[in-house]
Amino acid sequence: MSSSTHKKVILRRHEQEPVRGWVNPQAYLTDAGVEMMTLDGNVAVLPFDQVKAVHFVRDFEEKSDHEERKVFASRPKLDGLWLRMRFKDQEVIEGILPNNLLFMESAGFMITPPDPYANSQKIFVPKLALAELTVLGVIGSAAATPRKKKGADTSEKQISLFT
Repeated sequence: MSSSTHKKVILRRHEQEPVRGWVNPQAYLTDAGVEMMTLDGNVAVLPFDQVKAVHFVRDFEEKSDHEERKVFASRPKLDGLWLRMRFKDQEVIEGILPNNLLFMESAGFMITPPDPYANSQKIFVPKLALAELTVLGVIGSAAATPRKKKGADTSEKQISLFT
């Protein structure tokens, strides 16, 4: 089942007020920029060089009682690439990028932010908004196999109930 509903977003711009509205998650990235419908019902296309980040949010109103974390407090549990991004205005955020080339966008990166209880559920960051991008780690790679504990081989010690 494909998601055809529009998603709530807060589009942050460089040194300007954010724009609130909705995007079609399958078609919001165009050659010209980010296409969205604003709260007043107008369709706008903002060029990537004006966009700092597109926050896919639960609510349009940002709650002041919960300050969103921008970096992980410890090593994340989610599988993927652990990234640190420094924007041109020197703001730093971290996130998890799926370790799958099929999810890569030519215009930027869709990350999962560090705070699971925050208003932002996903964040799209255009490449043009970044001054630096660092991979801090690869979480859950297929190359890393779990180690067996000593004495953990119980296959011969296990009794058979249904044979």
